[in-house]
Amino acid sequence: MNRRETLKAIGIGTISTSVLIEACKDKSQEQQVTINPADLGRQDFEIARDKSLHAETFFNAHEMATITVLVDIIIPKDETSGSATDAKVPEFIEFIVKDEPQHQVPMRGGLRWLDIQCLNRYNNEFKSCTAQQQTAIIDDIAYPFKAKPGLEQGVSFFNKIRDLTAIGFFTSKMGIQDLGYKGNSPGKWEGVPEDVLKQYGLEGV
Repeated sequence: MNRRETLKAIGIGTISTSVLIEACKDKSQEQQVTINPADLGRQDFEIARDKSLHAETFFNAHEMATITVLVDIIIPKDETSGSATDAKVPEFIEFIVKDEPQHQVPMRGGLRWLDIQCLNRYNNEFKSCTAQQQTAIIDDIAYPFKAKPGLEQGVSFFNKIRDLTAIGFFTSKMGIQDLGYKGNSPGKWEGVPEDVLKQYGLEGV
């Protein structure tokens, strides 16, 4: 899935633009056409596929609530930027598992594993545990080389959701702003540095 499709999936750049097209037969008539910027340069079958995927639902409400808690633990809100949820990362992950079905079983299985672990430890599902309890179980699976035997499924799941969270966040408008990335910009020539001029005895030239 390319960047343009990702942006469409998380709701970036979906405002419509009105374009006036001159009629072929009658030059006095103008036709107004609404174009979605995210669709520019894309084939009709690609647009139709995205619409089909958006119409489908994979995660149930409980799973989405759990994902929302998880991604905000991974990337919480801070003084410079919003959280992963603010960047619509849960929606991004929902789209990814439909676009790339190989993620579906590991993700659903991992969410179920997390709930079972929390039920065994705290008699509660993950999303309803206290923040301290949630952090404790995440700490057990967030560091692969420190994880205890028997937690391999949890480690694999957390690696996957952490990767998807980072991708979803840092390819969003909010994430790009958080990185401070400004894209390509023209260079500005300010002359030869003073230390270089001095090195070659060209000061004041």
